Amino acid sequence: MKTTENTIFISGGSAGIGLAIAQKFSALGNKVIINGRNTERLEKALAKLSNAVAIQGDLSVEADRIRIAEDLKANHPDVNMIINNAGAAFGYLLSETTNAHKKAEIEMNTNYLAIIHFTELMLPHLLTKDVAAIVNVSSLAVFGSHKFLPTYGATKAALHSYTVALRMTYEDTKNLQVYEIYPPLVNTAFSAEIGGENGIPPEEVADEFLIALENNQFEVPVGETKKYAAAVAEAISKIS
Repeated sequence: MKTTENTIFISGGSAGIGLAIAQKFSALGNKVIINGRNTERLEKALAKLSNAVAIQGDLSVEADRIRIAEDLKANHPDVNMIINNAGAAFGYLLSETTNAHKKAEIEMNTNYLAIIHFTELMLPHLLTKDVAAIVNVSSLAVFGSHKFLPTYGATKAALHSYTVALRMTYEDTKNLQVYEIYPPLVNTAFSAEIGGENGIPPEEVADEFLIALENNQFEVPVGETKKYAAAVAEAISKIS
């Protein structure tokens, strides 16, 4: 898929991976639409971008999802790529909480259910474009759980399963591509409480995605995730 002359919506685009991707696409001359919950953070992010606008809102809230989708279709009709990047994660031990189900509910809604709904809202519009893409940002956590992120991994595994099914559903629809980015630990504010300072820079995720986009590489493992993805691919090849 081309990496220029797109109109791209990025959820969670005011910081971290989302902002890094926005900066890369902005520098290439694409129109970028960033989304986030905090207006002040969005304004600071816009100062780092050119040819960009912001739509404030919380995509984990159904009314906001509907409003944002309608805003995109009415005011930014050229949008041909959505990057579902916004997420939620709680770092804790199951032995030290009595409300894991509440944390899991928030994570599942933000990381999985909200993405399915927002994608449903935007799909008919994207299918009218000559070239379009849906990009879901999952995680290294797809490949296994961690005791300090006991419920987060399950939500990303669910997102992965949905993304694969979505790609299979539209594999004969030549104008729509479905990508999945698998970052490892990334040094962002989002991951600070789980040791994010030891992670890779978010710009590395953005660079890997741009390379994948140029090569129509729909699975995009980044950094440490590559060895897990390779091991899974090898295992599958032996049984297929």
